[in-house]
Amino acid sequence: MEFGGRRALRRKRVEIEASYPCGLQFYATPPTGNVSLVEFDEMAFERLKILRAVERLNLSGHVKNSEEWIAKLYEEFAKNKFFIILAEKNTKSKTDEVQKARRQDHVSHFILRLAYCRTEELRRWFIAHETDLFKARFLQASRNGSDIRNFLITNNLHYTSITAEEKQSERENLVASSTSISGDTMEGMTFYKVPFLDTLELVRQRKVFLKQGYAYVPETDLATLVTSSFRSKLSHDMATTYRALPELDSDERLVRLLHNFDKRYTGKDYSSKKPDDMCRITPDMIDSLANKSFPPCMRHLNDTLRTTHHLKYNGRLVYGLFLKAAGLNLEDALFFWRSHFLQNMDVDTFDKRYSYGIRYNYGKEGKKTDFSPYGCLKIIMSNVAPGDSHGCPFKHTDAIILRQRLAAYKVSNQTIEEIMELVNKRHYQIACQRYWEAIHGVPIDAGINHPNQFFEESHKFLNGGVQPSQGKKQPEVKTTPSVMYSSQASTQSSQSSVTDTKTVLEEIAMCFDDDIETAMLE
Repeated sequence: MEFGGRRALRRKRVEIEASYPCGLQFYATPPTGNVSLVEFDEMAFERLKILRAVERLNLSGHVKNSEEWIAKLYEEFAKNKFFIILAEKNTKSKTDEVQKARRQDHVSHFILRLAYCRTEELRRWFIAHETDLFKARFLQASRNGSDIRNFLITNNLHYTSITAEEKQSERENLVASSTSISGDTMEGMTFYKVPFLDTLELVRQRKVFLKQGYAYVPETDLATLVTSSFRSKLSHDMATTYRALPELDSDERLVRLLHNFDKRYTGKDYSSKKPDDMCRITPDMIDSLANKSFPPCMRHLNDTLRTTHHLKYNGRLVYGLFLKAAGLNLEDALFFWRSHFLQNMDVDTFDKRYSYGIRYNYGKEGKKTDFSPYGCLKIIMSNVAPGDSHGCPFKHTDAIILRQRLAAYKVSNQTIEEIMELVNKRHYQIACQRYWEAIHGVPIDAGINHPNQFFEESHKFLNGGVQPSQGKKQPEVKTTPSVMYSSQASTQSSQSSVTDTKTVLEEIAMCFDDDIETAMLE
């Protein structure tokens, strides 16, 4: 039995190595085998974090695919211990771990295909960032001396290299075709003869020599050529996946896991902070903190509460959970809300209509759940009716009013123009990041993806902690309109936005019980 077990283990290892001979993949065939629901969700969630890291870096001002851009991206991979680092190792040691990481790369890609094939905008976002990720990994592999030729052969990418005689006869044309090629550098360089329709990106950039329907591609531009093939194939495969969706929708477990997956919050978890992990804030500190450390969405809620001594249900929910995660304990929260609301009602009315909801959000009533504060995506995608105070000011506030509000916050006219340009291009989180930098006077490399992160970074900086960035000039950010927050997406119900992973899995295990308690409904 023992020897048989060892033989089976060796056979399984050989099969896995045959499936994943390279760290890079073209994702040509869907994965096989069994995946638990928990593993399914975890793998998809990690890949989503990777793609959002790519998106964040693209908006940071670094030149895409430059050495600095790739170095920053791999720093992010290493810092978060993403599977990509291990999947690309060529060492013979820890083979099982390497193959496991490559399987995770394979499976997670296909899971996100299912989540992102549903609309044209989601497909466009997924294809763009998967393509950027692939090109970064290809360039990194090339620079690390990985076996690129083995990758090309494995994925049936057969590019014919020209002969020495042909290279000599076309020498002048090849040198003239690219500024990166000179008479000296081309001697040891390989050129590939490829149908020009497969090199349209290089043709558009006028970086290749064309002759009789073929493009002569230098090895330095091989990444662009392979990436173009990757993008073309992925676009076709996403359309195929979309047509197969009706078959998937029959499995309610997967539908629940993948529903609104694009709106999942991937930042720090602010629901499970221990008292020692957070700063303690008290009601008398809130107004001062709001003016110097709260994001505009929470600052506006606090201003509204100070003026009217009331917030509607969604405003109370969003602001209350934010204050809870910021360090306001339950006793102080009850005192804080009571001190405002008693200016419009008596104590009995407050206790009957609002105390339960506050205690509920702190996990002291109902299911006693530790509720998470809202992240930026959930706030951005929420419905905001006339008269509501919640929502993202950069998305939901009229441009004229937003300008006035930023000016009242003592933001310079030049910075206001920069912020409004980002708002017009629907880069709401980048606009919030620019606001943070304006009021603190230093850049923040991490980006802003959660109101409590905004507060945490501000508190750290103002209290002598490590600065988010030191001695670095804020780069000029050149952006293009985002598809993440389209008018179509913005009209979706806020109740269908981010769903907590644990909640989803618990609901599946409980036979899809949808009976969820509610509170603070006035």
